[in-house]
Amino acid sequence: MGKITDISKDNNVFTETKEKLDSIGPGMCLAKWTQVTLQLQTGHNHSCHHPRTHKINTKEIARNPSALHNTQYKKLRRREMLTGKRPEECDYCWNVEDNSDRFSDRTFKSQENWSKPHFDEIVNPDWREDFNPRYVEVAFSNACNFKCSYCAPAFSTTWMQEIEQHGAYPTTDKFNSLEHNRVENKMPIPKRDPNPYVDAFWKWWPDLYRDLHTFRITGGEPLLSKDTFKVLDYIIDEPNPNKNLNLAINSNLGVTDNLIDKMIEKLKRIEDEDRVKELVIFTSVDTWGDQADYIRNGLEFNRFWDNMNKVLSSLDRAVVTIMSTYNALSVPNYSKLIDGVYDLKKTYGSDDRYWKSALFLDSSYLRFPSHQTVQVLPQVWNKTIYEQAQLADFYSIPAFDKQFHGYSDIEIQKIKRIWDWKVANWDQKEQQVKEQRYNFGKYFQEHDKRRGTDFCKTFPELESFYRDCLEIKL
Repeated sequence: MGKITDISKDNNVFTETKEKLDSIGPGMCLAKWTQVTLQLQTGHNHSCHHPRTHKINTKEIARNPSALHNTQYKKLRRREMLTGKRPEECDYCWNVEDNSDRFSDRTFKSQENWSKPHFDEIVNPDWREDFNPRYVEVAFSNACNFKCSYCAPAFSTTWMQEIEQHGAYPTTDKFNSLEHNRVENKMPIPKRDPNPYVDAFWKWWPDLYRDLHTFRITGGEPLLSKDTFKVLDYIIDEPNPNKNLNLAINSNLGVTDNLIDKMIEKLKRIEDEDRVKELVIFTSVDTWGDQADYIRNGLEFNRFWDNMNKVLSSLDRAVVTIMSTYNALSVPNYSKLIDGVYDLKKTYGSDDRYWKSALFLDSSYLRFPSHQTVQVLPQVWNKTIYEQAQLADFYSIPAFDKQFHGYSDIEIQKIKRIWDWKVANWDQKEQQVKEQRYNFGKYFQEHDKRRGTDFCKTFPELESFYRDCLEIKL
């Protein structure tokens, strides 16, 4: 959970796993059974995260609550895998395997310790039988007090309110138009309305809980959902807790103090009573200070940083992972975030922590919407990104450091990967980014108009680029 496999360590392990999968069929993947993401606010799921989500049939879950995962649609895909076929929806992996000699995610996910031990109990029964997933991510609602610049109405009620009031943004792709949600049958169920998918979850939960390896609550903002605290209370009150459970909660750490304190109080009890194997809090910030506030509209950076300190000082063993969505606006000040995270690593790193390190900076580059990716920026910014990777490398963990105070190789490589992606094949990209830059200007011009923000004041380093984008004609 939150850890990335070092594939360079032992390729023989992955070769053995792939051969075992291929003995069943060239499309076999255990994740179709063992992993699921549940978007209960829209009634969608997928296993794994690469295929498009599909709608859960309410008639199925009325008969069988585990059909939140074991949908008829998914069972047909499982049958394809078991009978030597490759499901079309899993083409991400087929593209990797057909065009390179690298392992695809079907091998990596099937190798995980929440998948591999269950090989026989997956391939031997009839494909029609239900299977409790071991790795579950669930969003109970889209309730959220933030409007992050790259997010969408399906995951934020405040985004939904804005789009309902003002409509889509004036980009060429009509950013955050609700038409896509309607066509895909992904309009969120309002929090105040009955939700059959949430009802089915709670009928299934007692049976699901005992088999779980990893359970992660996402959103929206999970602390705005009563169901999040209902899960924590269940774990606290359960006479025979699943002590092998890895529990994770996402939070923007920007809700009211009473909700932050309520979360800490319950997690502290779970931690003190050894009711889980690991406890991780996932949060997000994409750069430093006012610029971070601009990207994640609703964030108050100083309060966010105080709340991270509160979590780390209150929970002695828990780990905080910062999911940093590195985008065009992250670039000017990301080095300050690297410095700040390093200071927290030094302050809170301990042998008592589940991962010894208290904090993990997961820098993942934004790919959508394309007008906010680092690809839109001129090449002059390439050096800045490279220097940020060098800074993280400077703060790397020394071999003699038993406290894991510095940055791990994985954290460093993820920043280097952003630079790799930014500079790759620039000659071909330069002509393609004209529309993206046009949309960059249109989007943030409208952003300032709707939200009372000031792009040029907040990002003086990007003012000239922004004004050039506003001059582009398509």
